[in-house]
Amino acid sequence: MKKRILITLLTSVVAFAITACGGDEEKGKVVVYNWGEYIDPETLTAFEEETGIQVIYDEFETNEIMYPKIEAGASQYDVVCPSDYMIKKMIDNDLLEEIDTSKLENYGNIGKQYLKEAEGFDPGNKYSVPYCWGTVGILYNKTMVSDPVDSWSILWNEKYKDSILMQDSVRDAFMVAEKLNGCSMNTTDAFELEKAKNMLVKQKPLVQAYVVDQVRDKMIGGEAALGVIYSGEAIFTQRENPDLEYVIPKEGTNVWIDGWVIPQNAPNKENALKFIDYMCRGDVALKNFEFITYSTPNEAAQAMIEDGDIKDSPIAFPDLSQYKNLETYSYLGEEADALYNELWKEVKSE
Repeated sequence: MKKRILITLLTSVVAFAITACGGDEEKGKVVVYNWGEYIDPETLTAFEEETGIQVIYDEFETNEIMYPKIEAGASQYDVVCPSDYMIKKMIDNDLLEEIDTSKLENYGNIGKQYLKEAEGFDPGNKYSVPYCWGTVGILYNKTMVSDPVDSWSILWNEKYKDSILMQDSVRDAFMVAEKLNGCSMNTTDAFELEKAKNMLVKQKPLVQAYVVDQVRDKMIGGEAALGVIYSGEAIFTQRENPDLEYVIPKEGTNVWIDGWVIPQNAPNKENALKFIDYMCRGDVALKNFEFITYSTPNEAAQAMIEDGDIKDSPIAFPDLSQYKNLETYSYLGEEADALYNELWKEVKSE
């Protein structure tokens, strides 16, 4: 969920080139809707060259921006990459096509533990194929933070006023407060949500900014001491600034999964299956992992990682059994969504 949403010139140029190409060998097309900077553009070019299928590639910034377009059906996408709770919402609202995994030669590369985790939002793994996964934690600068960083509570420490970055996301922001309060991040209890809101309101004067991809850039540049960040971003930031460390707080956090799905109104379903199968190929999954630095559930790709530091990275591939209170976001229903959004507006307006 969780993504580098800043669209680079490289991605834009490649996407344009892919959209524009075609020719005598073209075998139809596949229209893909994905997060920004969430795929290696070279894999799109290679897929087109190998299959003759034209790739038309579009990007979104958040699940909440993506969903209305799929629901409306005006834009007919063949393959989309939502996050766990949004996949469940799309299933519940009958927006997705069941995926015939017998047609996916490389489906077996997806680790069983990830498929089991995905059953929490996609029972029977009928509608989605895991693409990336990760955690949410605290990124901190060792030269700027003198206190132990093992709890979400440090984000309320007045010592770091104007040097704290929070995610500009209702579920991620509330997750931090809910976990600190000892609640589930999927709570719909009005009292618990009000308590979390009040905590976020209390924290707001300490927060430098509510951002998404800018957490990465600001932390690399030393503009903030602490930030809530997705694990894939943390790996990237550490490459750029060795003073940065990532931790999963002791109160627990979100373990998220993003997966490929096929909308019911997809006009090119067979090509969609070919695209998803290609992305499940070990060498292709490895290439995408190395480009976006988000953890891959593809065990064939994991086996091919040559960098020992990355292969054994507790950020990229943590032993989740050592952590408590880990959860995956659930779709809470329209009424609960509306309540979360209303409370988030109250936080932002204070």
